[in-house]
Amino acid sequence: MAVIPLANSELVAAAWLAGADGIEAGQVATTLPADSTAWAANGFVHVVGVAGGSPQLHYALREPVVQVDAYAVNPNSGKAPWGKASSLFELLVAATYDEDRMHRTLALPAGYPQARVMTAHFMSEPRRMPGDDSSYARYSGDLSIHWISL
Repeated sequence: MAVIPLANSELVAAAWLAGADGIEAGQVATTLPADSTAWAANGFVHVVGVAGGSPQLHYALREPVVQVDAYAVNPNSGKAPWGKASSLFELLVAATYDEDRMHRTLALPAGYPQARVMTAHFMSEPRRMPGDDSSYARYSGDLSIHWISL
């Protein structure tokens, strides 16, 4: 019996965030690329994983809380570019106030069914995460995203 790929909260969150105004193609993923020079110009959005939430009991509405991190790096300096990381995160926050981005169908990776995000909002203010040995600037926040698989 073949395994049928099903949508999951990490893929849905990544697809939804990737459509935010100001976010470039390939700038959002569930894994932070090891080569920081590939994303140094614009920063990177890492969908870390599900941090909480729960699915509905009687119908197929998922309501996870997903940890989202925004990274910035300056490869030519040991100084973390906090302003760039903060500005990147604020693009994500702004997307949650854009009503046109709600109730729309998302295309997930090949082989996965489509999904629809009903609502999305951050449950926390962006948090500065200091102390990175590689001089990355990182902001983190918790995104509540309500979605269904189609």
